[in-house]
Amino acid sequence: MHRQPSASRAVLAAAAVLALAVPLAGCGGQGKAKTPAAPAAPSAKRPVPAAERKVQMPTGPAPSLTKVRDTAAGPVFMTRLAGPKSGVTGQVWVWLPPEYDDPKYATTGFPVLTLYAGGQSNGYNTWAGGQLPVQEEDARLVKEGKAHPFIMIMPVQNFTADEKNALDCSDIPGQPKMGTWMAQDIPDWVRASFRTLKGRDGWGVMGASTGAFCSAKLALQHPDVYKAAVPIDGYFAPDSLLWRGHAAEKAANSPDQLVTQGKADVRMLVTAGGADPYEKGVVKGWMAKAVPPVAIEYYEQPGGKHLTSDFKKMIPEALQWLTRNLAGPASD
Repeated sequence: MHRQPSASRAVLAAAAVLALAVPLAGCGGQGKAKTPAAPAAPSAKRPVPAAERKVQMPTGPAPSLTKVRDTAAGPVFMTRLAGPKSGVTGQVWVWLPPEYDDPKYATTGFPVLTLYAGGQSNGYNTWAGGQLPVQEEDARLVKEGKAHPFIMIMPVQNFTADEKNALDCSDIPGQPKMGTWMAQDIPDWVRASFRTLKGRDGWGVMGASTGAFCSAKLALQHPDVYKAAVPIDGYFAPDSLLWRGHAAEKAANSPDQLVTQGKADVRMLVTAGGADPYEKGVVKGWMAKAVPPVAIEYYEQPGGKHLTSDFKKMIPEALQWLTRNLAGPASD
């Protein structure tokens, strides 16, 4: 099944001029009323200047999306994206909120949430596969008025199952340029394919465990793309063996270093499981290094452990925090 989202733009016009009959005064007689002037033609609404527009309309061909799974909140699709800037080709899963295809929202742009999985994520993404039911939670919270309807983008992260030689969501010398694919090619494709919001105010990134590392790193490296990030129970130092011999490049891709530089105007919600002292120490130690304008909030999950079942419990809190910190759907 292929999905090609549609878009239309309604142009509103409303103006009317009423002519008043003016009596003619005559010497020794009654004046006669003039025939009312014809109404002026309606004038079109002033076009919104490009610089003031909130919505980024699709600029490219309609994407070819194959349905891979149904959820209670609508289908999850998949495509293979060949990145022109990175040279990387990989799987990307997509979920569009129910509002996206509602005619009432035909000219509305939606916020975008990119989601990264834990583990090596070779050929799968737990946010797309049902282990972490973020789509159902988002639809429920939207109905309750507690969350934005997000376009969700869920990329693959690696091309082998060897976690010791993972790509760390980075451009490791001599390896596929995953950092460029994730931070440039994927956002470019999303903007070209779907109705989104202009600028970075409607763009967030979230991940758990390894995905938390990726979300923190990408937001700190690319504050021009992402405004907010939620690293769930993460770590903050690159650990792939593929960095051997590339110490400078490794440091440039380390959230441990990036958070100290005072360059990224991004907001973050970082979490740790309350039952894991080591994890709490890692997260709190990293937070202590943060230099403004980075703004970090901390959430400790009561009794939480480093388990997918506990990551799942974090979804409602994370979606509501992202909603408070990102722009919502808008129309010009």
